[in-house]
This record gives sequence, structure tokens and C-alpha cells, in this order.
Amino acid sequence: MRKITASLAALGALVPMGFAHAQTPGGQPMPWQMGLPQPATAIMQELRWFEQFTLWFIIPITLLVLFLLAWCMVRYRASANPVPSRTSHNTTIEVIWTVAPVVVLLMIAVPSFQLLTSQYTPPDEPEITIKATGLQWFWEYEYQDAEENVSFASLMLRDGDRAAQNKEDRALYPRLLAVDNEVVVPVNTTVRVLVTAADVIHAWKIPAFGIMSDAVPGRINETWFRAEREGIFYGMCSELCGMDHAFMPIAVRVVSQELYNDWLVAAATDVPGANQALRAAIYAESSVAQAAD
Repeated sequence: MRKITASLAALGALVPMGFAHAQTPGGQPMPWQMGLPQPATAIMQELRWFEQFTLWFIIPITLLVLFLLAWCMVRYRASANPVPSRTSHNTTIEVIWTVAPVVVLLMIAVPSFQLLTSQYTPPDEPEITIKATGLQWFWEYEYQDAEENVSFASLMLRDGDRAAQNKEDRALYPRLLAVDNEVVVPVNTTVRVLVTAADVIHAWKIPAFGIMSDAVPGRINETWFRAEREGIFYGMCSELCGMDHAFMPIAVRVVSQELYNDWLVAAATDVPGANQALRAAIYAESSVAQAAD
């Protein structure tokens, strides 16, 4: 706690200057991006592998179908084939178009079920449980197993509030993705997320973590993640939930265990102050590391 307080007093005013070097944002779209976002969890690494694996089937099948369509249109057009064939049966073709799809489906199904099992099987017992409640149009979070009572609302960061919150760096705090209060978790820690809603159906999604869970009123869905690198990771509500659905971002800040422990103590009484102190502490660590280099 003393470390964060001292960092805030010394560096609070300097946070906007060069803070982009302290942590990197994740999960936001990049120019000309064609694939999935860079993974921050083992599950997302598996998802990226599975996506690339399925492309080895999708691309040849697409090209084969395109070739067959073009061949049929040219070879069997009315001018080139005035008397159409009356063939009604071909055993070889029927065997091929039955066996080949079965083989392809089996080759896709096996790793698919393995991935599905991994998504529902945390590597160890979750150390942190966070309840995420969707409302029109923001999120509320509650740290359920912490000794301190930590709960807060997380709303989209408005441009007029950037200066007051030291979040003027749009590369680190992108427009329509940054929030006023991020979810803070430690790195390399299994986190359970209980997802629900208070009004209509929402969805809690962090692409870089490879997770998405529907938030349904009157029901609690459970998901988990284990972030393997520090940074800020963004997501959005992924269920059409009303007029301001597009303005309901999600932000998770992954930090070291030491900084998380200090933040948790401070957030029990002052969440905005704890977040500002955390940003100052991260910037201080980054400045020391850069000076050492």
C-alpha cells in the first residue's frame, strides 16, 4: 500500500507522459488485421491454432467447389452440350461424396471436442472470483472472495473525462473501448467470472482471452481465464442489448501479484484513487526498467 501511495504522490502528474510504454493494450482491432487477436491465454492460443487448422480444410473445399461450378457451367452449357446426360447413378462418385465429408468432419471434430473440454476445465482451482453484471449500458463488478469489499461500476470513458483520469493516450486507452474503472487481476492466476444481467441479455467477451459468456437476467453463467502476460485487454458486450449496445466496453488490466494485492487493499475504500495509484506504480516500474536498459 505504501508503495502505491508513494508512487501516486511522485508520479501521478506524469502518468500521461509516455505511459504507453508501461503496458500494451490487447484485444482491439489493428489496421489490416485478418486473423484473431494475439493470445493472452492458453485457451486463446488453442483457438488460434484451431482456426488455422480448419483453414487447411476450408480453403481446398472452397476452391474445389468453385472449380466444379465453373467446370459444369463451361462443360455442360447448352451450346456445348445440347443433349444433356441422363446418367442417374454413379457408385464411385456417391462413395467419394459420402466418405470424404465424413473424414473431414472427424478430423475437425476431434480437436474441436478437445478444445471444448479445455474451455470448461480450468488448470487449477480459481483463486479469484469476480461477478460481472450487465446493465443498460455498463458493467458492474464484485470481487466475491476478497476479504475487502470491492465492487464498482465500469462505464465507457468519455473524451471529456480523459484529462481528469490521466487517460489521454488513445493508443493505450482507445476511443469506445477504454473505461473509467478497469477490472484488475494478477498475471498467471486463474480467475473465475460469474456472468449475469439485471435487465436484458448481454454478453461478456474478451477476444484476447478467448472467452465469451452470455449475461442472462435471473441466471448466472460461469467462465474463467488465466492471463499469461501483463497489459490492458479490451472487449465489448457481444449481445444486442438496446440503443447503446455499441457503447458498453469491457477492460481488464493484468498486473503483477504485488501490485494487485496493493490495489485490492486500496480499492476497498476508494476505487478511482486505487486505479490512479496503480497506473502511477506501473509507470514507475516501466520508467525504472527503461532506465536500466
